Amino acid sequence: MKRKKLGEVLRDRGKLSNEALAGAIAEQHGKVIRLGELLLERGMVAKEDLLPALNEVTNVPYLDCTITEPTAEALKSIPRAIAERCCAMPIEKSKVGLTVVMAEPQNLNLIDELRFTGGTEIIPRFGFTHEILQSISKFYAASEAPPEAPQKAGQDQRIEVDDSGIERMEFVSTSSRQANREALQEVQAEISHRRTPAVRLVTEIIQAALARQASDIHIEPQVADTAVRVRVDGVLRELRRVPRGVQNALISRIKILSDMDIAERRAPQDGRFLVVTDKRKMDMRVSTLPTQYGEKVVMRLLESEAPVMDFAKLGLPEALAKQLSGLLQLPQGMLLVTGPTGSGKSTTLYAALHQIRRPSVNIITVEDPIEYVLPGINQVHVNVRAGLTFASCLRSILRQDPNVIMIGEIRDRETAEIAMKAAQVGQLVLSTLHTNDSVSAITRLLDLEIPAYLIAASLTGILAQRLVRKLCACRTEGPASPEFLERMSAVHHGEMPESEYHAVGCAACEGTGYKGRVGVYELLCVDDAVRAAIRDRRIEAIHEAARAQGMKPMQKDALDKVRAGITTLSEVLRVVSLESACPAKCPECGLPQTAAFRFCPYCGTRRENQGRQGELTGTVKERALVR
Repeated sequence: MKRKKLGEVLRDRGKLSNEALAGAIAEQHGKVIRLGELLLERGMVAKEDLLPALNEVTNVPYLDCTITEPTAEALKSIPRAIAERCCAMPIEKSKVGLTVVMAEPQNLNLIDELRFTGGTEIIPRFGFTHEILQSISKFYAASEAPPEAPQKAGQDQRIEVDDSGIERMEFVSTSSRQANREALQEVQAEISHRRTPAVRLVTEIIQAALARQASDIHIEPQVADTAVRVRVDGVLRELRRVPRGVQNALISRIKILSDMDIAERRAPQDGRFLVVTDKRKMDMRVSTLPTQYGEKVVMRLLESEAPVMDFAKLGLPEALAKQLSGLLQLPQGMLLVTGPTGSGKSTTLYAALHQIRRPSVNIITVEDPIEYVLPGINQVHVNVRAGLTFASCLRSILRQDPNVIMIGEIRDRETAEIAMKAAQVGQLVLSTLHTNDSVSAITRLLDLEIPAYLIAASLTGILAQRLVRKLCACRTEGPASPEFLERMSAVHHGEMPESEYHAVGCAACEGTGYKGRVGVYELLCVDDAVRAAIRDRRIEAIHEAARAQGMKPMQKDALDKVRAGITTLSEVLRVVSLESACPAKCPECGLPQTAAFRFCPYCGTRRENQGRQGELTGTVKERALVR
């Protein structure tokens, strides 16, 4: 049965005519006032007639907070700034919960926020807005009177001791409820002096992650407790364990900051908020996922105002950096940066934009999200809900007279086609793609059903990269082991190193032996031979043309950094596969073969078995039809 509205109840009870109800609804339109308060203010309904109707509609009892004096414990539970913002007056705190008079007792979001702030269940009671605001002004002013000042000062001193070492943070939500900056600052001031366990815990976790220069924070509910881990230099480290009893409050605190629905625990959600400290600003991207033991939360830390590094600091070899700079000076074409998630592709693109930006160049980017803010560049944030996708943005960008276009990621055929065509009509296009190496990017574009002639005509270069951890200053040098020499000889030819470096561990690197990361790269410059192979869809011919032009594989760049003592062989093996750097060769024609081939695609020789370093052995020559 459909529940009646307030106006209908008053009309059915004979307390309000149809004409008066219609006039009141018309007057209410466009105003921030509730119908009951409007009727009471205009004298159209008496208070004693309005209250029973409101009780029938809301099922919440009325409580006149102007004549009900609240307890001191109740006033301490809800800060004044939050009480004013939520239009809620705390009355009494008991074992059952906190009785609060609210103007919107059916607003679950406000009830959840009050429950989180007060640390107990909320028993809502209905009250009129003017009565609640009058009570807040009267009773909170009395509780803040000078006679209680010494007690308050002592309380502040106690909390300051408990929270020593916790950096003061301001959490900025995107919610319209917190759009008022002054109100937000008042809330932060209240929270800084009265920290609930969940508020303090979130602040401690974020502070610890910032101190370790972490990229992600993982909060993972488990059987007995909740694990908090941070990703530092691409590797997860356990930060602390949280009792199960605090888990729901901790996750609710994060969801409130991220403007998520804290009542929804069965579906994934996404949100974001901003953390402002005295030294920096961090954009926190939050994602929740329902798991067996509760909601798992991952927060990604993005420092939009971080300084952009040049190619040398990123770890690009001097010759490769020179080639890449040459590609960026071309008036048109497409440069792709490839690699898995977290391999530093966006950082490389921002470094490229930083190198080519100048007042005479119109640079427009479309990103999801905007990770770094670069002055003098027009940056667009993708909003799928509003219909602002990569493809729709690109269509509009092409009408903005751009010289350089940067696309955060090519995800679909439509985006790829528009980007390719833009690279042909006079724009320099930079973008990323998720592939294992440079040549695989061409395969990926072909899988997206992009015509081979369009790929060949548009591409100018493909940069593949990974990130490996750098050795800390506490490293040690020792004689090269046989396994180390064998691995090096599989890729490197010539004189082998006599020594190798090892990770040790100290206080600066928290015992890991590594501190910071550096990139390993391979750059495929698309010349005439590569274009011809692309048009013919011959992937092995692309590999052969890349080797002929002197392309240095990513594996060799990684091992060069091992020889130089920048990283270790074990770290390279964790990130880069060395086997793909030395493909098998046909014993008859000598051309490289893919491991999955049973017959040589060039001469048709059947593969019998494989030697230790990838050479095909056997002399069986069975000719086969090779497609």
